[in-house]
Amino acid sequence: MRYGRAMGAVTAAEMRAMEAIAAGSGWSESRLLNLAGQRLGHALAAFFPVPGTIVAYLGKGHNAGDALVAMRVLERDYGWQTAARAGFPLTDWAELTREKWQEARPADLLESLPDWREVRRPLVLLDGLVGLGACGPLREPLAALAREMAWLRQQAGARVAAVDLPSGVDPDTGALTAGAVTADVTFMIGAAKRGLLTATAAAATGALALVPVEPLTPPPGGDLELISPLSLTVGTSPRPFDFHKGLAGRVDILAGSAAYTGAAVLAASGALRGGAGLIVLHAPPAAAPVIAAKCPCEIIVRTCENPLELLDCKSAALVIGPGLGAMAGGLAAGLLELIGRTAVPTVLDADALNLLAQRGNLALLKENHVLTPHPGEFRRLAPDLADLPREVAARAFAARHPGTLLLKGCRTLVTRRGEALWCNATGNPAMATGGQGDLLAGVLGAQLAAGIPAVAAAALAAWLCGRAAELALANLTASEESLTPTDLLARLGGAFNDWRAGRR
Repeated sequence: MRYGRAMGAVTAAEMRAMEAIAAGSGWSESRLLNLAGQRLGHALAAFFPVPGTIVAYLGKGHNAGDALVAMRVLERDYGWQTAARAGFPLTDWAELTREKWQEARPADLLESLPDWREVRRPLVLLDGLVGLGACGPLREPLAALAREMAWLRQQAGARVAAVDLPSGVDPDTGALTAGAVTADVTFMIGAAKRGLLTATAAAATGALALVPVEPLTPPPGGDLELISPLSLTVGTSPRPFDFHKGLAGRVDILAGSAAYTGAAVLAASGALRGGAGLIVLHAPPAAAPVIAAKCPCEIIVRTCENPLELLDCKSAALVIGPGLGAMAGGLAAGLLELIGRTAVPTVLDADALNLLAQRGNLALLKENHVLTPHPGEFRRLAPDLADLPREVAARAFAARHPGTLLLKGCRTLVTRRGEALWCNATGNPAMATGGQGDLLAGVLGAQLAAGIPAVAAAALAAWLCGRAAELALANLTASEESLTPTDLLARLGGAFNDWRAGRR
């Protein structure tokens, strides 16, 4: 099933073939580079909304030309201060890159390390050292510039944005060569590059962004896709004016225990901020009063003696598992029976997954289930797959079981049997704290309740939560260390707006 536009990931050879087709259709190299660089500039401004200082690290190829055009956009339209560091004398540059230097000459061509103590923050380093045509480790003098970027990132609080790929990372395999640039975000030009979507490359690429260049749009039918508002059309239309809560859908959540009240609150709050029309949180009697006291007033909290009570609810979607804790006896039996009997779209998270793994009951899984394991839970569900590359393991699990898999991690993956593997573009290390998965489960439940197909709903939910985390850090008042899942709730509205506007 296709959920949106054709934006499959491509190899370097496929990208070059697309460039040749564009050239045959009348697109000159200069025109393509201008379009790519302008789009890159606007994408950088969306990701870094507070104007600061950007220093472009330039090789001699067309990636450097893209960077120069982008810097001109940032300076002219957004008020950024610009400078550049070059690895080669101007006479060695590609002719088109020299032309863009003359058009977009930055304020300073620095002869040495930027004066990082005095520049206006944020300080962003734009990696334009090499492009798709390069192979193998970086050589001098570019290797020295890559080391300088690494020092500024590690010691001076700079952030690195890569143009198309981090220099030194293989775009087809994701393999990192010695001295490769580590980026905080990679802006892929025209199409996603297959290797950059892999877990192998994730530590070097950081977050991923797609820079649309219409003449370089890949053909349909890819088996690997980037989750992006440019590749998924779900959730982009405004609600009709006569929309009501019944159309938004009811989410019933079975979550929480005396030991884990917060998980239930976060899941229900995620469903609320994720757009559900009605949220009913079912909690064990011993925990329900504490959970009710912590929940937003819009959430209905009910005591639940038996999980099978949820079968009588008029649910559009169910979320089962956050914070339930270890289960035995009638509670465990009732939960397994609920999983086996429910026919509505159902998120199985956390302790619901642990119970399935513990009892060996994966035969209960059905097409309406959406599983959301983190790596530890996935290991318990499929120990024979857990040590395989994430992409291979996710595809193998989906081929083995019905339903939809959302495999959490720094590059969250979404797939189901017979469909493409979707890789999330958003997020940051600030999400490495307890409760993020509970929040995601609630947001996902809201998307399912709205009638969005399971793969698209899971992809959208992952993107929204990751984007909310990015927005929480973008104004420089929060840090990777201080951010909490509760902070993300206030940013989900901005994430939805960015999705609809295709700003990220």
